[in-house]
Amino acid sequence: MNESHNGDKRISKEESWGYDRSTLDYIQRAAAHGLYEIRGLGAKRKVPHFDDLVLLGASMTRYPLEGYREKCATKTILGTRFASRPVELEIPITVAGMSFGALSANVKEALGRAATEVGTSTTTGDGGMTSEERDSSKVLVYQCLPSRYGFNPDDLRRADAIEVVIGQGAKPGGGGMLLGQKVNPRVAQMR
Repeated sequence: MNESHNGDKRISKEESWGYDRSTLDYIQRAAAHGLYEIRGLGAKRKVPHFDDLVLLGASMTRYPLEGYREKCATKTILGTRFASRPVELEIPITVAGMSFGALSANVKEALGRAATEVGTSTTTGDGGMTSEERDSSKVLVYQCLPSRYGFNPDDLRRADAIEVVIGQGAKPGGGGMLLGQKVNPRVAQMR
């Protein structure tokens, strides 16, 4: 067993299922130098690309008898059992939540316009809803976080649907701290 002695403490450097050699080496470097990798723009591991997405429309319904005579519809309806106003989407692909601050007001507006144009929804992301986003989105989903960060009951009422976030995915920064570049006066005014 590979161990190092630090006073009376014994620190194991043995590999395990969750900690392979590269992970252990990274932890040791970060601890020794006080530096760790913070980066946006996705994960370090290989993740599926949009080109990897395969839609098998025929698996969702029967095969068309005569393809040129039968229309293939992608309309998706959410909330048919209990919603008083079900959400209707022309396509079953939606725009995921990205916060204002990570994206500018212009980008939030552009996403709303694009989602409306193709007949789908966009999601606010953490930190609340912008007026540009609401005005440009036909179907807007309001994201509610356990931290209630940016939560506004009035915005919640203006949303077409609610997405309840249970856990945090990829996040730039360390331990819940935002990167300095994400902080600007416009974001501070929304809070």
